[in-house]
Amino acid sequence: MKLTQKQLALLAKVSTPTVSRFESNEKDVQLSSVLAILEVLGMTDRRNLVFADEAFTRDAGDAITFWGQDGETRVRCRILREALDDHFSDGDKLKPEAAFKRHRKEIEALVRRKYLYGQREPDGSVLLRTLDIA
Repeated sequence: MKLTQKQLALLAKVSTPTVSRFESNEKDVQLSSVLAILEVLGMTDRRNLVFADEAFTRDAGDAITFWGQDGETRVRCRILREALDDHFSDGDKLKPEAAFKRHRKEIEALVRRKYLYGQREPDGSVLLRTLDIA
């Protein structure tokens, strides 16, 4: 970015010696300072998929569809029936909707991981398949 240490320090609101220690890979730099410097350099990732909407539907393909939110972007998320049966149905005792409700937090965590890794469908949605679950 062709910034001097002084300019970077000013933009990051840290001291010039802090920038110097950061560049020298010293271990005594506070995490908040490191994050401030990385933010100025455009090296932080602000994506965060949250699931405030409790609604979900079961579509014709027998998948459960639910929605996540990343800032202003609404993200369609789905888990296939096969994945629900293979990993969350408790030995076929739970129907898809009940399995989804019981294991929703785990499913959301798996979907969030795929989203943050950039493993999205061409339309931007996230689809959880049985092979995605270890």
